[in-house]
Amino acid sequence: MRPATSSSTRTESPSCNVLHPLTVRKVSDQMPPEAVLEGLAGFFKLFSDKTRIGIIWALSLSEMCVCDLALLLKMKQPAISQHLKYLRQMRIVRTRREGKVIYYALDDEHIRIVLNTGLQHIDESVGAIEALR
Repeated sequence: MRPATSSSTRTESPSCNVLHPLTVRKVSDQMPPEAVLEGLAGFFKLFSDKTRIGIIWALSLSEMCVCDLALLLKMKQPAISQHLKYLRQMRIVRTRREGKVIYYALDDEHIRIVLNTGLQHIDESVGAIEALR
């Protein structure tokens, strides 16, 4: 069995015969560059951690400080701060200072849309499974 190859080796020759060359060419012409695919993968990686999802969900409802997020998620403040740092670097959250307190909020509406779309997808899957019972 051959190990799976990474997406960065897309230019290697295929291990099977191309059955639909026109389709492959058409799709290939519309594929984004590798850098865009990597950026998109990094974006979706943000949603792969339960704590980050909790932070994003909370901030989709209200602007909050790190201490309130730690209390809400029942975690230590340094752990929440690390996640917030990562989310800020990825431009998912923004900050606002009021005196000594820094408040966090979602950077834009797109993140809320991604959360809602994911939730709708999960609800569809649950509905489909329940319909089979």
